[in-house]
Formats: sequence, structure tokens, C-alpha cells
Amino acid sequence: MGGVTERLFVGIELDDDVRHGLAAHLATQLNGRRLPGKAVAPASWHITLRFMGATEERQRDQVVAAISAEADIAPFAIAFSGLGAFPGTTRAAVVWLGIASGAASLERLAAVCESAAQRVGFAPEDRPFHPHLTLARVRPPRDVGSLVDQVAAFPLRQPVSSVALFRSTLGRGGARYDVIDRVQLVA
Repeated sequence: MGGVTERLFVGIELDDDVRHGLAAHLATQLNGRRLPGKAVAPASWHITLRFMGATEERQRDQVVAAISAEADIAPFAIAFSGLGAFPGTTRAAVVWLGIASGAASLERLAAVCESAAQRVGFAPEDRPFHPHLTLARVRPPRDVGSLVDQVAAFPLRQPVSSVALFRSTLGRGGARYDVIDRVQLVA
């Protein structure tokens, strides 16, 4: 193949009201405490639908075209739930915010993204899709059960009218995510 590659993934952007509201909600609920591990900066919060990694320009364009052709999903809204952890609360490596409603639509979008990625040559994803918003990565894993129990569900809703293609640029301060393309949802 050859050519320039970028580190890409497909996901859902958070709108500013949700981003700021969630930051305030967490600050209030944590009562001065911090999330364990390395917290993801609010500016980087998103919901990943399909991580692709190193992607050539041709593959990028084909994935966007395939998602656009297959995403016959009407715009919808998601509501958030409380915190959770992967692989579980007693040995958490990732702390996340769950999805209370709209998860089925996110799962359909993730399936479209998975199909598009495989069609242009990416290996199948090895883990099932679980809609969530990553808040922190914990190394080494630890018990976060009391934290998960302490934080109430996040009350705001997020409209979803497009799927974004993100470029992930790794750097000293962590990854930076830039939207490089969007596919509008229309039924």
C-alpha cells in the first residue's frame, strides 16, 4: 500500500453544554477528590465507535464513504448513566461514564463503522462494543467500587446528528483529538 498514514478513529463528539455540565457534575460529585489514574481532559471526551489506528488516506476516504452509504440511522439523543469500570470495579483499568438511553442506536452506528473498517482491510475488532465515555485510565488497576457508588447519574442528554472521524496525535501531554471529517445522520 504505502503512503502517509494517520492514527484515526470514528466516534461521537460531545457538545459544549454536555462537556461543561459533565465537568461540573464530576467536580460536585467527587467533592474535591480526583478520578483515579490518569484522567482524560474534558476537551478530549468523546464516545469511540471504532478505533482504526494507522490509516492511509485511501482507507480513510473509503471508510468515510462506506459509513455515509450505510448509516441510515436518524439523528437521536443519548442520556448518560453513572460511572462504571473495565474490566470491573474491583480491578479497574478504565473508569467510564455509561449510556442510559440511546445505546441501541450507538450499537447500530458502531456496527456500521465496524463493517466499513473491515471492508477496507482492517482486522475485526476483538472486543464487543460497549457504549461509554472514557474518563480515566488506571495503571496499575485498582478497586474503584466506592467511587462508582458515590457518583450519581449524569442528568444531561446529548443529541447525536453526526459521526466524526478523529485524528489522534500522540504527544507529551497525552493524545490530542481533531475532527477531520463528519458523516451526517439521516434516515
